Parts: sequence; C-alpha cells; structure tokens
Amino acid sequence: MTARIYCPTQNAMQSGTKNSKKWILEYTAKKAKTLDPLMGWTSSSDMDGQIQLKFASKEAAISYAKRNNVAFEVIEPKTRKIKIKSYADVFAYRG
Repeated sequence: MTARIYCPTQNAMQSGTKNSKKWILEYTAKKAKTLDPLMGWTSSSDMDGQIQLKFASKEAAISYAKRNNVAFEVIEPKTRKIKIKSYADVFAYRG
C-alpha cells in the first residue's frame, strides 16, 4: 500500500492562507474505478482510496507513515509569488 503526502491547495475563490498549513496523507487506490452502466455512477471496491489522514506538519505525516510501514511520496507545495501593489497603481499612467 502506498500513500502520498501533500499540502492541499486553496480553491480559486479563496485568497487567504487559513487551513493551508495542514498536510494530508492519502492512500492511492489499488484498483481503478468502474462505471455503473445503469446510473452512470463511478464506484470502486477498494476502500483504502477513501482514507485521508490530516496532520499538522509534514514531519508528523512522514513519521506516521514510517511507524506503520507505509511506502509514501512527498509532494512539496508550490509557493505563491505575491506582488505588493497599491490601489493607485491601478490608475497609474505608464506611457
């Protein structure tokens, strides 16, 4: 059983950094999902793909995986580049 450890990204409607400090350990699915022919729903018989464990730090998630002999890969988060602007820069003339 393998797992991936990552820091979840904010959705497009969020600009703040709340809840961006937590790390998630998520098991990868062993079997592919199947499509139900009648309803069109996707389903899987693999229950490990539904497990998500939340941790306060990356080190805590890694130590949990090592304690429980779970193979893992760490996906580092991408950092945001913030351009500091003032409101007056919107109307500034740059000819």
